[in-house]
Amino acid sequence: MFLTITTTGTPERPASDLGFLLHKHPEKAQMFSTSYGTAHVLYPQADAERCTAALLLEVDAVALVRRGKGKGRGGAPDAALAQYVNDRPYAASSLLAVALSAVFSSAMRGVCKARPELAAQPLPLRIEVPALPARGGPALVRRLFEPLGWAVTAEPVPLDVQFPEWGDSRYVGLVLESQALTLAEALRHLYVLLPVLDDAKHYWVSPDEVDKLLRAGEGWLPGHPEQKVITSRYLSRRWSLTREAMERLELVRLAEADDSEVEDIDNAVEAETEDEERPTPLAVQRRDAILAALKASGAGRVLDLGCGQGQLVQALLKDPAFTEIVGVDVSMRALTIAGRRLKLDRMGERQASRVKLFQGSLAYTDTRLKGYDAAVLSEVIEHLDLPRLPALEYAVFGSARPRTVLVTTPNVEYNVRWESLPAGHVRHGDHRFEWTREEFRTWPRAVAERHGYGVEFVPVGPDDPEVGPPTQMAVFEMGTAVGHGNDEKEAKAA
Repeated sequence: MFLTITTTGTPERPASDLGFLLHKHPEKAQMFSTSYGTAHVLYPQADAERCTAALLLEVDAVALVRRGKGKGRGGAPDAALAQYVNDRPYAASSLLAVALSAVFSSAMRGVCKARPELAAQPLPLRIEVPALPARGGPALVRRLFEPLGWAVTAEPVPLDVQFPEWGDSRYVGLVLESQALTLAEALRHLYVLLPVLDDAKHYWVSPDEVDKLLRAGEGWLPGHPEQKVITSRYLSRRWSLTREAMERLELVRLAEADDSEVEDIDNAVEAETEDEERPTPLAVQRRDAILAALKASGAGRVLDLGCGQGQLVQALLKDPAFTEIVGVDVSMRALTIAGRRLKLDRMGERQASRVKLFQGSLAYTDTRLKGYDAAVLSEVIEHLDLPRLPALEYAVFGSARPRTVLVTTPNVEYNVRWESLPAGHVRHGDHRFEWTREEFRTWPRAVAERHGYGVEFVPVGPDDPEVGPPTQMAVFEMGTAVGHGNDEKEAKAA
Protein backbone atom coordinates (compact mmCIF):
# COMPACT_ATOMS: atom_id res chain seq x y z
CA MET A 1 0.00 0.00 0.00
CA PHE A 2 1.28 3.42 -0.92
CA LEU A 3 0.21 7.01 -0.18
CA THR A 4 1.97 10.33 -0.74
CA ILE A 5 1.39 13.77 0.76
CA THR A 6 2.82 16.73 -1.15
CA THR A 7 2.92 20.42 -0.35
CA THR A 8 4.56 23.44 -1.93
CA GLY A 9 6.33 26.26 -0.14
CA THR A 10 6.79 30.00 -0.06
CA PRO A 11 9.74 32.14 1.10
CA GLU A 12 7.98 32.60 4.43
CA ARG A 13 7.04 28.92 4.82
CA PRO A 14 9.33 26.40 3.11
CA ALA A 15 7.67 23.21 1.94
CA SER A 16 10.06 21.11 4.03
CA ASP A 17 8.17 22.32 7.12
CA LEU A 18 5.97 19.32 6.37
CA GLY A 19 8.56 17.32 8.29
CA PHE A 20 7.78 19.30 11.46
CA LEU A 21 4.06 18.64 11.07
CA LEU A 22 4.49 14.92 10.48
CA HIS A 23 7.17 14.62 13.20
CA LYS A 24 9.33 12.74 10.67
CA HIS A 25 12.69 14.17 9.55
CA PRO A 26 12.94 14.57 5.75
CA GLU A 27 16.55 13.35 5.71
CA LYS A 28 15.70 10.02 7.31
CA ALA A 29 13.90 6.95 6.05
CA GLN A 30 12.08 5.52 9.05
CA MET A 31 10.55 2.12 9.65
CA PHE A 32 7.75 1.15 12.08
CA SER A 33 6.68 -2.36 13.03
CA THR A 34 2.97 -3.10 13.19
CA SER A 35 0.96 -6.22 13.96
CA TYR A 36 0.22 -6.67 10.26
CA GLY A 37 3.52 -5.70 8.64
CA THR A 38 6.00 -2.86 8.35
CA ALA A 39 5.32 0.82 7.69
CA HIS A 40 8.00 2.98 6.04
CA VAL A 41 8.09 6.79 5.92
CA LEU A 42 10.39 8.43 3.41
CA TYR A 43 10.65 11.67 1.47
CA PRO A 44 11.16 11.33 -2.32
CA GLN A 45 11.58 15.12 -2.44
CA ALA A 46 12.17 17.63 0.33
CA ASP A 47 13.26 21.19 -0.43
CA ALA A 48 11.97 24.69 0.14
CA GLU A 49 9.76 24.68 -2.95
CA ARG A 50 8.23 21.20 -2.83
CA CYS A 51 8.10 18.41 -0.28
CA THR A 52 6.60 14.94 -0.62
CA ALA A 53 6.22 12.45 2.23
CA ALA A 54 5.40 8.86 1.37
CA LEU A 55 3.88 6.16 3.55
CA LEU A 56 4.63 2.65 2.31
CA LEU A 57 2.91 -0.20 4.12
CA GLU A 58 4.22 -3.71 3.58
CA VAL A 59 1.49 -6.10 4.72
CA ASP A 60 2.41 -9.63 5.69
CA ALA A 61 -0.75 -11.39 4.52
CA VAL A 62 0.28 -14.73 6.06
CA ALA A 63 1.00 -13.19 9.44
CA LEU A 64 -2.29 -11.31 9.23
CA VAL A 65 -4.22 -14.56 8.88
CA ARG A 66 -2.23 -16.41 11.57
CA ARG A 67 -2.87 -13.64 14.08
CA GLY A 68 -6.60 -13.86 13.53
CA LYS A 69 -6.90 -10.56 11.65
CA GLY A 70 -7.61 -12.01 8.22
CA LYS A 71 -11.31 -11.33 8.45
CA GLY A 72 -13.46 -9.90 5.75
CA ARG A 73 -16.44 -7.61 5.93
CA GLY A 74 -18.14 -7.67 9.33
CA GLY A 75 -15.58 -10.14 10.67
CA ALA A 76 -16.76 -13.08 8.51
CA PRO A 77 -13.88 -15.41 7.50
CA ASP A 78 -12.78 -15.30 3.88
CA ALA A 79 -12.59 -18.45 1.80
CA ALA A 80 -9.47 -20.45 2.66
CA LEU A 81 -7.46 -19.45 -0.43
CA ALA A 82 -8.63 -15.84 -0.37
CA GLN A 83 -7.07 -15.38 3.05
CA TYR A 84 -3.63 -15.74 1.43
CA VAL A 85 -4.28 -14.44 -2.10
CA ASN A 86 -5.92 -11.04 -1.95
CA ASP A 87 -5.41 -7.32 -2.48
CA ARG A 88 -4.41 -6.43 1.08
CA PRO A 89 -0.72 -5.90 0.42
CA TYR A 90 -1.43 -3.60 -2.53
CA ALA A 91 -4.68 -1.62 -2.17
CA ALA A 92 -5.42 1.09 0.39
CA SER A 93 -7.80 -0.14 3.07
CA SER A 94 -8.50 0.03 6.78
CA LEU A 95 -4.96 -1.29 7.35
CA LEU A 96 -3.52 1.84 5.72
CA ALA A 97 -5.91 3.99 7.77
CA VAL A 98 -4.67 2.36 10.98
CA ALA A 99 -1.07 2.90 9.86
CA LEU A 100 -1.80 6.59 9.24
CA SER A 101 -3.14 6.90 12.76
CA ALA A 102 -0.21 5.05 14.31
CA VAL A 103 2.64 6.65 12.35
CA PHE A 104 1.23 10.19 12.14
CA SER A 105 -0.72 10.29 15.40
CA SER A 106 0.52 13.72 16.51
CA ALA A 107 -0.11 15.24 13.10
CA MET A 108 -3.63 13.81 13.05
CA ARG A 109 -4.35 15.45 16.41
CA GLY A 110 -3.04 18.79 15.13
CA VAL A 111 -0.07 18.79 17.51
CA CYS A 112 3.28 20.26 16.49
CA LYS A 113 5.46 20.99 19.51
CA ALA A 114 8.42 22.28 17.52
CA ARG A 115 6.35 24.71 15.42
CA PRO A 116 2.89 24.95 17.03
CA GLU A 117 1.76 27.77 14.73
CA LEU A 118 2.08 25.48 11.69
CA ALA A 119 -0.56 22.99 12.80
CA ALA A 120 -3.42 25.48 12.48
CA GLN A 121 -2.36 26.81 9.06
CA PRO A 122 -4.05 25.56 5.87
CA LEU A 123 -1.57 24.14 3.39
CA PRO A 124 -1.53 23.56 -0.34
CA LEU A 125 -1.95 19.77 -0.26
CA ARG A 126 -1.88 17.05 -2.87
CA ILE A 127 -2.56 13.50 -1.71
CA GLU A 128 -2.19 10.52 -4.03
CA VAL A 129 -3.33 6.94 -3.48
CA PRO A 130 -2.48 4.85 -6.57
CA ALA A 131 -4.75 1.90 -5.76
CA LEU A 132 -7.89 2.54 -3.72
CA PRO A 133 -10.80 0.07 -3.55
CA ALA A 134 -13.96 2.07 -4.20
CA ARG A 135 -17.20 0.14 -3.88
CA GLY A 136 -19.47 2.70 -5.47
CA GLY A 137 -16.97 3.88 -8.06
CA PRO A 138 -15.58 7.34 -8.78
CA ALA A 139 -18.99 8.94 -8.21
CA LEU A 140 -19.02 7.87 -4.56
CA VAL A 141 -15.41 9.00 -4.13
CA ARG A 142 -16.41 12.48 -5.25
CA ARG A 143 -19.53 12.50 -3.04
CA LEU A 144 -17.40 11.69 -0.02
CA PHE A 145 -14.46 14.04 -0.54
CA GLU A 146 -15.80 17.06 -2.44
CA PRO A 147 -18.06 18.34 0.38
CA LEU A 148 -14.92 18.49 2.55
CA GLY A 149 -13.20 20.97 0.25
CA TRP A 150 -11.18 18.60 -1.93
CA ALA A 151 -10.74 18.78 -5.70
CA VAL A 152 -11.06 15.10 -6.60
CA THR A 153 -9.58 13.10 -9.44
CA ALA A 154 -10.63 9.45 -9.32
CA GLU A 155 -9.51 7.51 -12.36
CA PRO A 156 -10.88 3.95 -12.65
CA VAL A 157 -8.22 1.26 -12.95
CA PRO A 158 -8.98 -1.18 -15.81
CA LEU A 159 -9.14 -4.88 -15.04
CA ASP A 160 -6.46 -5.48 -17.66
CA VAL A 161 -4.85 -2.81 -19.79
CA GLN A 162 -4.34 -5.35 -22.58
CA PHE A 163 -8.03 -6.19 -22.67
CA PRO A 164 -9.93 -2.92 -22.23
CA GLU A 165 -13.17 -4.64 -23.24
CA TRP A 166 -13.13 -6.36 -19.85
CA GLY A 167 -14.01 -3.02 -18.30
CA ASP A 168 -12.90 -1.32 -15.13
CA SER A 169 -12.03 -2.86 -11.78
CA ARG A 170 -13.40 -1.64 -8.46
CA TYR A 171 -10.15 0.28 -7.88
CA VAL A 172 -9.39 3.90 -8.62
CA GLY A 173 -6.28 6.00 -8.69
CA LEU A 174 -7.08 8.86 -6.34
CA VAL A 175 -5.68 12.39 -6.32
CA LEU A 176 -6.95 14.93 -3.79
CA GLU A 177 -5.98 18.62 -3.92
CA SER A 178 -6.83 21.47 -1.57
CA GLN A 179 -5.56 24.90 -0.61
CA ALA A 180 -7.82 25.41 2.42
CA LEU A 181 -7.35 22.41 4.74
CA THR A 182 -4.89 21.78 7.53
CA LEU A 183 -2.81 18.62 7.51
CA ALA A 184 -4.68 17.31 10.56
CA GLU A 185 -8.02 17.70 8.77
CA ALA A 186 -6.67 15.91 5.71
CA LEU A 187 -5.37 12.96 7.73
CA ARG A 188 -8.64 12.60 9.62
CA HIS A 189 -10.58 12.57 6.35
CA LEU A 190 -8.38 9.76 5.04
CA TYR A 191 -8.54 7.83 8.32
CA VAL A 192 -12.32 7.59 8.07
CA LEU A 193 -12.94 7.47 4.33
CA LEU A 194 -10.35 4.91 3.19
CA PRO A 195 -12.11 2.00 4.94
CA VAL A 196 -15.50 3.49 4.00
CA LEU A 197 -14.63 3.27 0.31
CA ASP A 198 -13.27 -0.25 0.71
CA ASP A 199 -16.50 -1.06 2.60
CA ALA A 200 -14.61 -3.49 4.82
CA LYS A 201 -12.66 -3.58 8.04
CA HIS A 202 -9.82 -6.09 8.32
CA TYR A 203 -10.19 -6.31 12.07
CA TRP A 204 -13.00 -6.88 14.53
CA VAL A 205 -15.27 -3.86 14.86
CA SER A 206 -15.81 -3.32 18.59
CA PRO A 207 -17.97 -0.67 20.30
CA ASP A 208 -15.01 1.68 20.76
CA GLU A 209 -14.99 2.18 16.98
CA VAL A 210 -17.87 4.60 17.50
CA ASP A 211 -15.63 6.82 19.64
CA LYS A 212 -12.85 6.62 17.04
CA LEU A 213 -15.27 7.63 14.29
CA LEU A 214 -16.62 10.60 16.20
CA ARG A 215 -13.14 11.80 17.20
CA ALA A 216 -11.85 11.66 13.63
CA GLY A 217 -15.11 13.06 12.25
CA GLU A 218 -15.25 16.02 14.61
CA GLY A 219 -15.98 19.22 12.76
CA TRP A 220 -17.00 17.63 9.45
CA LEU A 221 -18.97 14.40 9.83
CA PRO A 222 -22.09 15.80 11.62
CA GLY A 223 -22.94 17.95 8.60
CA HIS A 224 -21.69 15.65 5.82
CA PRO A 225 -24.39 14.87 3.20
CA GLU A 226 -23.23 11.22 3.09
CA GLN A 227 -23.13 10.85 6.88
CA LYS A 228 -25.32 7.74 6.93
CA VAL A 229 -23.23 5.92 4.30
CA ILE A 230 -19.99 6.85 6.05
CA THR A 231 -21.22 5.77 9.47
CA SER A 232 -22.71 2.48 8.30
CA ARG A 233 -19.71 1.42 6.26
CA TYR A 234 -17.13 2.54 8.80
CA LEU A 235 -18.86 0.40 11.44
CA SER A 236 -19.11 -2.60 9.09
CA ARG A 237 -22.88 -2.21 8.88
CA ARG A 238 -23.35 -3.25 12.50
CA TRP A 239 -26.76 -1.74 13.12
CA SER A 240 -26.47 -1.25 16.87
CA LEU A 241 -23.19 0.66 16.53
CA THR A 242 -24.44 2.63 13.54
CA ARG A 243 -27.56 3.70 15.43
CA GLU A 244 -25.48 4.79 18.43
CA ALA A 245 -23.14 6.79 16.21
CA MET A 246 -26.00 8.46 14.36
CA GLU A 247 -27.68 9.45 17.63
CA ARG A 248 -24.48 10.94 18.97
CA LEU A 249 -23.83 12.78 15.72
CA GLU A 250 -27.31 14.24 15.89
CA LEU A 251 -26.59 15.56 19.38
CA VAL A 252 -23.44 17.21 18.07
CA ARG A 253 -25.34 18.68 15.12
CA LEU A 254 -28.00 20.09 17.42
CA ALA A 255 -25.34 21.57 19.68
CA GLU A 256 -23.63 23.23 16.72
CA ALA A 257 -27.00 24.52 15.53
CA ASP A 258 -27.63 25.96 18.99
CA ASP A 259 -24.32 27.80 18.80
CA SER A 260 -24.90 29.17 15.32
CA GLU A 261 -28.53 30.08 15.89
CA VAL A 262 -29.97 32.20 18.68
CA GLU A 263 -29.09 31.41 22.31
CA ASP A 264 -32.62 32.12 23.50
CA ILE A 265 -34.13 34.87 21.42
CA ASP A 266 -32.09 37.60 23.07
CA ASN A 267 -29.09 36.97 20.79
CA ALA A 268 -31.04 37.76 17.64
CA VAL A 269 -30.30 41.47 17.37
CA GLU A 270 -30.50 42.49 13.75
CA ALA A 271 -28.74 45.45 12.19
CA GLU A 272 -31.13 48.27 11.32
CA THR A 273 -29.63 48.64 7.86
CA GLU A 274 -27.79 46.29 5.57
CA ASP A 275 -24.72 48.50 5.69
CA GLU A 276 -24.58 48.65 9.48
CA GLU A 277 -21.98 46.48 11.15
CA ARG A 278 -23.47 43.36 12.72
CA PRO A 279 -23.64 43.85 16.50
CA THR A 280 -21.90 41.56 18.95
CA PRO A 281 -24.34 38.80 20.01
CA LEU A 282 -25.76 39.27 23.47
CA ALA A 283 -24.45 35.84 24.51
CA VAL A 284 -20.92 37.07 23.79
CA GLN A 285 -21.52 40.35 25.64
CA ARG A 286 -22.84 38.36 28.58
CA ARG A 287 -19.79 36.10 28.71
CA ASP A 288 -17.50 39.14 28.44
CA ALA A 289 -19.31 40.81 31.35
CA ILE A 290 -19.03 37.66 33.45
CA LEU A 291 -15.32 37.31 32.69
CA ALA A 292 -14.70 40.96 33.57
CA ALA A 293 -16.54 40.58 36.89
CA LEU A 294 -14.63 37.41 37.74
CA LYS A 295 -11.31 39.08 36.93
CA ALA A 296 -12.25 42.07 39.08
CA SER A 297 -13.05 39.75 41.99
CA GLY A 298 -9.64 38.08 41.78
CA ALA A 299 -11.22 34.62 41.53
CA GLY A 300 -8.99 31.70 40.54
CA ARG A 301 -11.25 28.70 41.22
CA VAL A 302 -14.62 29.10 39.52
CA LEU A 303 -17.88 27.12 39.43
CA ASP A 304 -20.11 27.38 36.34
CA LEU A 305 -23.44 26.21 37.78
CA GLY A 306 -25.80 25.14 35.04
CA CYS A 307 -22.92 25.10 32.56
CA GLY A 308 -25.00 23.71 29.70
CA GLN A 309 -22.86 22.90 26.68
CA GLY A 310 -19.70 24.49 28.07
CA GLN A 311 -19.45 27.84 26.30
CA LEU A 312 -18.45 29.74 29.44
CA VAL A 313 -16.12 26.96 30.62
CA GLN A 314 -14.39 27.14 27.25
CA ALA A 315 -13.94 30.91 27.59
CA LEU A 316 -12.59 30.56 31.13
CA LEU A 317 -10.02 27.98 30.03
CA LYS A 318 -8.46 30.50 27.67
CA ASP A 319 -7.39 32.67 30.62
CA PRO A 320 -4.63 31.14 32.79
CA ALA A 321 -5.74 33.33 35.71
CA PHE A 322 -8.55 30.83 36.27
CA THR A 323 -6.66 27.90 37.75
CA GLU A 324 -9.61 25.56 38.34
CA ILE A 325 -12.91 25.56 36.46
CA VAL A 326 -15.80 23.24 37.33
CA GLY A 327 -18.87 22.91 35.14
CA VAL A 328 -22.01 21.47 36.76
CA ASP A 329 -25.26 20.61 35.02
CA VAL A 330 -28.22 18.34 35.67
CA SER A 331 -28.25 17.18 32.03
CA MET A 332 -25.82 14.41 31.05
CA ARG A 333 -26.55 15.19 27.41
CA ALA A 334 -25.37 18.77 27.89
CA LEU A 335 -22.26 17.59 29.76
CA THR A 336 -21.45 15.13 26.98
CA ILE A 337 -21.65 17.89 24.40
CA ALA A 338 -19.58 20.17 26.65
CA GLY A 339 -16.88 17.50 26.90
CA ARG A 340 -16.73 17.24 23.13
CA ARG A 341 -16.68 21.01 22.73
CA LEU A 342 -13.72 21.22 25.11
CA LYS A 343 -11.99 18.23 23.47
CA LEU A 344 -11.35 16.71 26.89
CA ASP A 345 -10.19 13.43 25.37
CA ARG A 346 -7.38 15.22 23.53
CA MET A 347 -6.53 17.90 26.05
CA GLY A 348 -2.99 18.09 27.42
CA GLU A 349 -2.40 16.96 30.97
CA ARG A 350 -1.76 20.44 32.36
CA GLN A 351 -4.86 21.92 30.74
CA ALA A 352 -7.00 18.92 31.71
CA SER A 353 -6.02 19.38 35.35
CA ARG A 354 -7.74 22.80 35.31
CA VAL A 355 -11.22 21.63 34.29
CA LYS A 356 -13.86 19.24 35.62
CA LEU A 357 -17.40 18.49 34.51
CA PHE A 358 -19.89 16.68 36.69
CA GLN A 359 -23.60 16.14 37.02
CA GLY A 360 -25.48 17.78 39.85
CA SER A 361 -28.76 19.46 40.72
CA LEU A 362 -28.75 22.98 42.12
CA ALA A 363 -31.85 22.15 44.13
CA TYR A 364 -29.73 20.07 46.54
CA THR A 365 -26.66 20.80 48.64
CA ASP A 366 -23.46 19.28 47.28
CA THR A 367 -20.19 19.13 49.21
CA ARG A 368 -18.27 19.12 45.92
CA LEU A 369 -19.23 22.77 45.43
CA LYS A 370 -17.64 24.06 48.64
CA GLY A 371 -14.41 26.03 48.83
CA TYR A 372 -14.48 27.90 45.50
CA ASP A 373 -13.68 31.56 44.92
CA ALA A 374 -16.61 32.27 42.65
CA ALA A 375 -19.77 30.74 41.21
CA VAL A 376 -21.66 31.75 38.07
CA LEU A 377 -25.38 31.22 37.48
CA SER A 378 -25.71 32.49 33.92
CA GLU A 379 -29.28 32.36 32.55
CA VAL A 380 -30.17 29.60 35.04
CA ILE A 381 -32.67 30.84 37.60
CA GLU A 382 -35.41 31.56 35.04
CA HIS A 383 -35.45 27.85 34.13
CA LEU A 384 -36.58 26.94 37.67
CA ASP A 385 -40.11 26.99 39.02
CA LEU A 386 -40.37 29.85 41.51
CA PRO A 387 -41.06 27.48 44.47
CA ARG A 388 -37.65 25.85 43.79
CA LEU A 389 -35.68 29.08 44.10
CA PRO A 390 -35.28 28.84 47.90
CA ALA A 391 -33.63 25.41 47.49
CA LEU A 392 -31.18 26.82 44.93
CA GLU A 393 -30.55 29.82 47.17
CA TYR A 394 -29.58 27.64 50.12
CA ALA A 395 -27.49 25.21 48.01
CA VAL A 396 -25.41 28.05 46.58
CA PHE A 397 -25.39 30.84 49.18
CA GLY A 398 -26.01 28.83 52.33
CA SER A 399 -24.05 25.61 51.70
CA ALA A 400 -21.42 26.12 48.96
CA ARG A 401 -20.79 29.78 49.95
CA PRO A 402 -18.31 30.94 47.31
CA ARG A 403 -16.78 34.34 47.96
CA THR A 404 -18.32 35.81 44.78
CA VAL A 405 -21.55 34.81 43.02
CA LEU A 406 -22.66 36.16 39.65
CA VAL A 407 -26.29 35.77 38.56
CA THR A 408 -27.57 36.83 35.13
CA THR A 409 -31.17 36.65 33.93
CA PRO A 410 -33.28 38.28 31.18
CA ASN A 411 -34.90 41.63 31.74
CA VAL A 412 -38.51 41.09 30.67
CA GLU A 413 -39.02 44.84 30.13
CA TYR A 414 -36.56 44.70 27.23
CA ASN A 415 -38.64 42.10 25.38
CA VAL A 416 -40.60 44.80 23.55
CA ARG A 417 -37.40 45.60 21.65
CA TRP A 418 -37.28 42.11 20.07
CA GLU A 419 -39.22 42.43 16.82
CA SER A 420 -39.29 38.66 16.36
CA LEU A 421 -40.74 37.98 19.82
CA PRO A 422 -44.56 37.95 19.98
CA ALA A 423 -46.04 40.16 22.68
CA GLY A 424 -46.51 38.39 25.97
CA HIS A 425 -44.05 35.57 25.15
CA VAL A 426 -40.91 34.74 27.12
CA ARG A 427 -37.60 34.51 25.30
CA HIS A 428 -37.26 30.73 25.59
CA GLY A 429 -39.91 28.04 25.82
CA ASP A 430 -38.37 26.63 29.01
CA HIS A 431 -38.35 29.92 30.92
CA ARG A 432 -40.67 29.64 33.94
CA PHE A 433 -40.54 33.39 34.58
CA GLU A 434 -38.79 36.54 33.45
CA TRP A 435 -38.39 39.41 35.90
CA THR A 436 -38.59 43.16 35.57
CA ARG A 437 -35.66 45.15 36.84
CA GLU A 438 -37.41 45.90 40.12
CA GLU A 439 -38.41 42.24 40.63
CA PHE A 440 -34.82 41.16 40.02
CA ARG A 441 -33.40 43.69 42.48
CA THR A 442 -35.79 42.51 45.18
CA TRP A 443 -34.67 38.86 45.09
CA PRO A 444 -30.84 39.40 45.25
CA ARG A 445 -31.16 41.97 48.04
CA ALA A 446 -33.13 39.53 50.15
CA VAL A 447 -30.69 36.70 49.39
CA ALA A 448 -27.70 38.89 50.24
CA GLU A 449 -29.23 39.95 53.55
CA ARG A 450 -30.06 36.38 54.56
CA HIS A 451 -26.58 35.00 53.83
CA GLY A 452 -24.15 37.82 54.59
CA TYR A 453 -23.36 39.09 51.08
CA GLY A 454 -23.33 42.52 49.53
CA VAL A 455 -24.79 42.90 46.03
CA GLU A 456 -24.39 45.24 43.07
CA PHE A 457 -26.34 45.31 39.84
CA VAL A 458 -24.68 45.56 36.42
CA PRO A 459 -26.46 46.06 33.07
CA VAL A 460 -25.38 43.71 30.28
CA GLY A 461 -25.94 44.72 26.67
CA PRO A 462 -27.27 48.03 25.35
CA ASP A 463 -28.86 49.93 28.23
CA ASP A 464 -32.08 51.32 26.78
CA PRO A 465 -33.14 54.55 28.54
CA GLU A 466 -36.76 53.39 28.66
CA VAL A 467 -36.67 49.64 29.27
CA GLY A 468 -33.14 49.02 30.54
CA PRO A 469 -30.61 46.38 29.37
CA PRO A 470 -31.56 43.03 27.78
CA THR A 471 -29.71 41.12 30.53
CA GLN A 472 -29.38 42.06 34.18
CA MET A 473 -26.54 40.80 36.38
CA ALA A 474 -26.21 40.71 40.15
CA VAL A 475 -22.70 40.56 41.62
CA PHE A 476 -22.68 39.16 45.16
CA GLU A 477 -19.59 39.59 47.36
CA MET A 478 -19.32 37.82 50.71
CA GLY A 479 -18.70 39.94 53.79
CA THR A 480 -19.25 43.32 52.14
CA ALA A 481 -21.86 45.66 53.53
CA VAL A 482 -25.31 44.57 52.53
CA GLY A 483 -26.56 47.46 50.49
CA HIS A 484 -28.67 48.28 47.51
CA GLY A 485 -25.88 48.01 44.99
CA ASN A 486 -24.09 50.59 42.96
CA ASP A 487 -26.33 53.65 42.98
CA GLU A 488 -24.95 55.00 39.73
CA LYS A 489 -25.49 51.72 37.88
CA GLU A 490 -28.96 51.28 39.37
CA ALA A 491 -29.93 54.82 38.56
CA LYS A 492 -28.84 54.26 34.99
CA ALA A 493 -30.73 50.97 34.82
CA ALA A 494 -33.84 52.62 36.25
